[in-house]
Amino acid sequence: MLLSELLNGIQTLNVYTDREIAGIAFDSRKVEKDFLFCAIRGETVDGHRFTASAAEKGAAVILAEYATEHTATEILVKDTRMAFQQVCANYFGHPEKSMRFLGVTGTNGKTSATQFIKSILDGMGVKAGLIGTVLNQIGTVSEPAEFTTPEPYQLFALLRRMKDAGVEVVVMEVSSQAMDQRRADSLPFAAAGFTNLTQDHLDYHKTMENYKEAKARLFSLAGKGVYNIDDAAGMEFKSRFGGLAYSAKGKADLYATKIQMDVSGVAYQLNYCGKSAQIKVSTPGLFTVHNTLCAAGVLLAAGYTLDQVVRGLNCIPKVAGRAEIITEGLPFDVMLDYAHTPDALENILTTIRTYAKGRVVTLFGCGGDRDRTKRPKMAAAAAKYSDFLIVTSDNPRTEDPAAIIKEILVGLEGCDVPYAVIENRKEAIGYAIQNAQKDDLILLAGKGHEDYQIIGKEKHHFDEKEIVEEYLKQC
Repeated sequence: MLLSELLNGIQTLNVYTDREIAGIAFDSRKVEKDFLFCAIRGETVDGHRFTASAAEKGAAVILAEYATEHTATEILVKDTRMAFQQVCANYFGHPEKSMRFLGVTGTNGKTSATQFIKSILDGMGVKAGLIGTVLNQIGTVSEPAEFTTPEPYQLFALLRRMKDAGVEVVVMEVSSQAMDQRRADSLPFAAAGFTNLTQDHLDYHKTMENYKEAKARLFSLAGKGVYNIDDAAGMEFKSRFGGLAYSAKGKADLYATKIQMDVSGVAYQLNYCGKSAQIKVSTPGLFTVHNTLCAAGVLLAAGYTLDQVVRGLNCIPKVAGRAEIITEGLPFDVMLDYAHTPDALENILTTIRTYAKGRVVTLFGCGGDRDRTKRPKMAAAAAKYSDFLIVTSDNPRTEDPAAIIKEILVGLEGCDVPYAVIENRKEAIGYAIQNAQKDDLILLAGKGHEDYQIIGKEKHHFDEKEIVEEYLKQC
């Protein structure tokens, strides 16, 4: 592709000579002969440090914000992060221009809400793509996801494949970090939904205000916004940006009444524009009511009918790793849930409390290299609603697991709930199963759909379903 075609729509600060470019990259390790390398300033690393390395690997052009020493042609722009997004869109032929985009942001519930939207669209016969935390899907074909919202090159490469496969609507989880880094700024969101805002990712955003404003950015871009007004931030966003409000606790544009919950799921009456319909979903919890209302609201805001939405909601499957019971026919139950924030843990445990017949046993840990202030809060939330706790490791990453656990235990000071500390997560799961009592519900919190554990900088296979099955065979 010609350099001028790659730079179409980008204001450059210096004159350049046109030439053929073989490929593009923002990671110098992926540069090949005659590539364009874009130097982006990251949170901890400045890509301008690697321009010489990129040139040595064969980069013909360096796109940068300031001059550096190297042997390639240098083109300067004001903002390389935004410029590279445009370069990627140009390189892949602007697939985003011929597809509709529906987004969901929020601390908890993005995965469930987007998968619900995708399921409803599938039921309508609409060919949809999904970009999310658990997986990416092109129609019915699934592949692992590396990031909730991919970097521009991976994002536009994926969108190109979706377009070529005939995808009409792309459903996306939109993370706060992606919005802060403006990865989705060029996508034409027809509608976007907001689930909630609770403490998370403060290792990146530093303050809750920064975190909130990163989420808010999506609604300044989307055609129509849909907000959970049971959440204070959702109420604020509705006031600031306008749009559709939903609630599971009171009246709104879209709201739920006559809510019933048990271990098999939730049922409620959905109310919208003077019409009502009965909804039944197989994932238990009040959060499921919120997440289905969010999905419904986004689709309604995008122009789909209430009848289409209701039919789809009543047919949606369970979401893997979200309040998922993974045992059958035993005197006790084992549930997987992705809850990894204080609010998410409280939500799942208050739900379990509504139908638990025996003890609630909660096994949890906290991720390493992430917001440390939420660790004691996670412990306090778990203790408030559990009869027994097992404190263990999650994804320690480069931190010492024992040090993480020590910070978790601060939240249990003065608490009278009995607990055990077992650093090895597999052994902790074994302990929970081997000591289970009749009618116990054992919650394995934090991993959910993940089939790996990150220790150091390496991912190791760690599938809790397999581990539970292994221990059950020994019982």
